[in-house]
Amino acid sequence: MFGRGRQEPESETRRILVVEDEPLIAFDTEHLLTEAGYEVVATVDNAAEALRLIAVGGIDLVTADVNLRGQGTGIDIARKARDAGLAVLFVSGQCPIEAQALADGCLAKPYAPRDLLAAIAAVAACRAGAKPGRLPRGLTLYGR
Repeated sequence: MFGRGRQEPESETRRILVVEDEPLIAFDTEHLLTEAGYEVVATVDNAAEALRLIAVGGIDLVTADVNLRGQGTGIDIARKARDAGLAVLFVSGQCPIEAQALADGCLAKPYAPRDLLAAIAAVAACRAGAKPGRLPRGLTLYGR
C-alpha cells in the first residue's frame, strides 16, 4: 500500500493537519501522507486540539472527519480553518449540507489511499486556480 517510495507534493500544500478519531485510520493517513512527501503537522482526535493548532498556524490544509468523539465537530474545525484561510478537505462517511460553504471538498469514506492523495492534489490545484486532474471516486469539490 505504501511501497512506492517518497514522492514530493507538487503544490504549495505541504503542511497538513489530520483530524481523525479512529486510531487505525489516523495512523494510516499520517503514514501515507508522510511517505508521499507531505509534512503532517499533527494528527489529533478532537476538535479542541485541532482548533488550538489552527490558531498557532503553520498549516496549509486540514483533513477532518465531520463526526468526532467529545465536544466539537469537523464543522467547527472547518469554520476556524476557513477563517484562517486554510484549505479544508472533509474525509467522512457523510458530508452535511453546510460543508459546502466551509470546505474545499469532501472525500467519502471508505476510500483508497491513492484517492486521498488525489483528493489533496485536486484541492491544491483548485486553490492555485488550476484545473484538477482526474478526480478520485468519492470526491466532491465545492467551488470555494
